[in-house]
Amino acid sequence: MLEVRRTGGRTFYLRYRDAHGRERQFKIGSAHILTVSQARRKARAVLAEAILGRDPQKERQELRSVPTLAEFADESYLPYAKNVKRSWQTDETILRIHILQKFGASHLDEISNQAIADLLSRMRDQGYASGTVNRVLILLRFIFNLARKWGVPGAAENPTAGLKTAPDVCRERFLAHDEVQRLLSALETDENRVAARAIKLLLFTGARRNEVTHAKWEHVNWDKRTLLVPRAKSGRPRSIHLNSAALDLLRAIDRTDDNPFIFPSPVTGRPSPSLHFPWWRIREKAGLLDVRLHDLRHSFASFLVNQGVSLYVVQGLLGHTQARTTQRYAHLANDTLADAAEVVRDVILSPANGANATSAL
Repeated sequence: MLEVRRTGGRTFYLRYRDAHGRERQFKIGSAHILTVSQARRKARAVLAEAILGRDPQKERQELRSVPTLAEFADESYLPYAKNVKRSWQTDETILRIHILQKFGASHLDEISNQAIADLLSRMRDQGYASGTVNRVLILLRFIFNLARKWGVPGAAENPTAGLKTAPDVCRERFLAHDEVQRLLSALETDENRVAARAIKLLLFTGARRNEVTHAKWEHVNWDKRTLLVPRAKSGRPRSIHLNSAALDLLRAIDRTDDNPFIFPSPVTGRPSPSLHFPWWRIREKAGLLDVRLHDLRHSFASFLVNQGVSLYVVQGLLGHTQARTTQRYAHLANDTLADAAEVVRDVILSPANGANATSAL
């Protein structure tokens, strides 16, 4: 059919019935652009699709309703993530910095496997760590899987299929005894006393940063010598065991009656979102520029293992829910056992001990 409007506009349409017998009207295009023969060829192609069971008009409507990645992230994914993921703010940061700048304006069905592979390759060339690149891929995969699950138009295929994450570089840095002393000296003289005490408690307990910076006085059990973490990384509560050094540190802190936090920011009174700037200053003063704040947790574990404490006990102190997470320190335990085995060798082969053994006989 040709629709001729009072304004002079003319448009070709095709009417057909879909697989359910309902009448549909498909807009072919303007008669100012298409000739009659061109319109008839298009109409025959559309009608053939309808006869074969497809619904061209419905497919066109679905195509037009495909959201851009930015629209899907803002309207669907992030509201969902805020309710189910504790790390939703990390997802928002990765989206904003790495993903939406490249794909934000693209519709879901326009994002190809090759385009994602190019993004990951470019990030590696720019010097991003493999962990950061992997998080971009994992987040994109998760977003498209959700879109498919929710039946979002344009998400019939996941464009991350076949792309593999790169092996994470397991970077572990353990403090030596002299480095611990340098760190303690720098902490004692730092200008930010709140941050310095918080970092010292991390060293004494092996706790995670947020477990200490968000700690409250009400969660300290002085009798049981524990600090309760109401919701740990695992999502469940856990207790941090406080040794005598940690208890002495807490007792020396001047408590503010109207503030529940042990380490409140001097400016806001709230927990510090990050110890980045004081830590950078402290580690520079201690000559430990290659040491990350999380390395204090690794060092805590290494101190225990090197003193013969079992990995099972270390797992409990660190709050690991799976033993394999603690197994990264197994090589330290093996070194300790090897050193112990050498003691027997020294006893057996030492000339002095041999002479004593002969005289005793």
